[in-house]
Formats: sequence, structure tokens, C-alpha cells
Amino acid sequence: MTKHHLFWPATVLAALLLANVLFTPDFFAIRVKDGHLYGSLIDILHFGAPLILVALGMTLVIATSGIDLSVGSTVAIAGALACLHISGAADPASPGTVFGAVAIALAVALVLGLINGVLVAGVGVQPIIATLILMVAGRGVAQLVTDGQIVTVTSEPYKLIGGGYWLTMPFAILLAVVVVLMTSLLTRRTALGLLLESVGGNPVASRLVGIRAMGLICLVYVFSALCAAVAGLMISSNVSSADGNNAGLWIELDAILAVVVGGTALSGGRFSLGGTVIGALIIQTLSTTVYTIGIPPETTLVFKAFVVIAVCLIQSPVFRAKAARRRARTGRGPAPRPLTTENTEVGA
Repeated sequence: MTKHHLFWPATVLAALLLANVLFTPDFFAIRVKDGHLYGSLIDILHFGAPLILVALGMTLVIATSGIDLSVGSTVAIAGALACLHISGAADPASPGTVFGAVAIALAVALVLGLINGVLVAGVGVQPIIATLILMVAGRGVAQLVTDGQIVTVTSEPYKLIGGGYWLTMPFAILLAVVVVLMTSLLTRRTALGLLLESVGGNPVASRLVGIRAMGLICLVYVFSALCAAVAGLMISSNVSSADGNNAGLWIELDAILAVVVGGTALSGGRFSLGGTVIGALIIQTLSTTVYTIGIPPETTLVFKAFVVIAVCLIQSPVFRAKAARRRARTGRGPAPRPLTTENTEVGA
């Protein structure tokens, strides 16, 4: 069981959740109030939903040996456009106004993702450089959209996306679950996942067998941008405002960490959607743990960095093998020699 790729991420997540019980005895308690579910576990899922979506798109990009540093800027742009449209509408509470705002945000995100894909697959720009351009420029675009101000909105239909409830659960959780399930079906029940792994694992071989890598690479960057846009709608909806400067700030780094912690290699090839979801929950649980145990805010990032390093080392087969050999030498004498043709021959 320990050889399963989800064992160590799931174990770390369980350990973090159990550690919170030491500081909050009712950490696992879930209450029902006014027909809505409340509790620390619900909060982790609720506030972790945007990161899950961003990390989901990042997983498919990394599967093709790419990287997308622009997701944070896309989060800010999507939230800014949606809030600006709603704030300028005659009836901000109208469902039509909200649908229009969502459509504008998703359409712009589609264009941004397509630009990244064309730069990487069509022009041949390195993924880290291509997406770094939008990471820097996109943050400026978001601030231009909001005129450097925080745009506030009052719209109950829009509030539903990130801060509302449906069927007793936060709507953001349900939306994230739907996106994860649909992505899993498309990548694991069709040939799409295998094609993405082929492009990322061995681009030369995939080209020789006739796989059109350019279209697939453009597709994953568009998907990543759309996931980031939905996350941006969640974040801005939850606080009923758009902040072009701070919305989605550094979420791209948390997404990359979630993907790596989940077991997907940055070199491309095989990927794990389940591992990514667990990795995102680990990152969000870390944030919750930091606030629970009262770690000073200025040391929060350092604490998270140490925990992430520990998680990566724990699930590294090479590190575990070296640790096992060291225990064998220090505890029970020298490790046994491996069987080879030389020491198994007669007289060896």
C-alpha cells in the first residue's frame, strides 16, 4: 500500500488534520446552521476550492512539460472584469448581468490561454518565459481595468459563486468537484490523458507517431486559463470585490507546490489529478494550521516551506531508500549486498 502514488500525500494530509486537534479539540466537528454546513473541514474545502481549480489546470500544463506562471494574473483579470461589469450595470442583482460578467471573464481567459499556447507551441518560446510575460503584464492589465482601485459589488447571484450555499454545501466546493470529475473523465476515460502524457514524456516519439502536439499544448494552456478565471470569480465573489493588485497573488506558486506534492513530476509525462487535489488541500490545511496554532504572519511562508520540503522528501523513493540503507548500517550492521551474477556464482 505504501507504494501507491497517493499514499504519502494522503498520509501527510491526515497527519496535518490530526495535528490541528491538539490545538482545536472540535476541529472535526461539522455543524448545521440555517440549513448550511459549517466547520473547519468545510472551511478548508471552501477556501481551498480556488487553489484546487488553479492546480488542476497547472497539472495538465506540467504534464506536457510546460509551466504556467500567468494563472495569478488571470485570476486578477477575471475578477476585475466581472466586478467592473456588474458595478456598471443598471441592475447588478440581475441574473443576466451576472451571466454576462461570467461570460466576459471566461472569454478573456480563453484568449489569454490561447496566447500562451501559441507562444509556447507555435512560436517556440520557453513556457516559463512565455507565461512570465503575461504574469507581469496581466497584473498591470488587472490594475488598469480597476483603475488601481478596489471595485466593490452588491449582487446576491454573483455572491453565490464563491460565498453562497447550495444543497447545504458552499457552492464553490460543488463547482470544484464538478470540474475535477469532468477533467478526470476526459483525461482518464478517453485517449486525451494518454496523448498529453506522450507529448510531455517523449515529444519526439509522439511527433513521429503523428500526435499533433501544438493543438494539445494550446488546449492545456486554454484550460489552465479557464480554471484560473473560475478561481478568480470565486475569490472576487467571496469578498464581493476585485483587487487587481492582490487577487491571486502568488497563487501560481501554491499551485505548482500542490502539483509537485501530489506526485506529478515537473519534467512532464505522467500526472495525477487525485494527487493534485490532495496537494492543494495540504497547502490549504497548512494555512489553516498556521492561523490555528498562532504562528506569526511574518514566518508563515518559512513554516510552509519547511513542511513542503519534508513532504517532498517523505514521498521521494530515492530519499526513502537512502534512509533505509542508513538505518540498516547504524542499527543492524551493514546492509546486505544485492544479489548479482558475480556473488551468486559457485565459489563467489
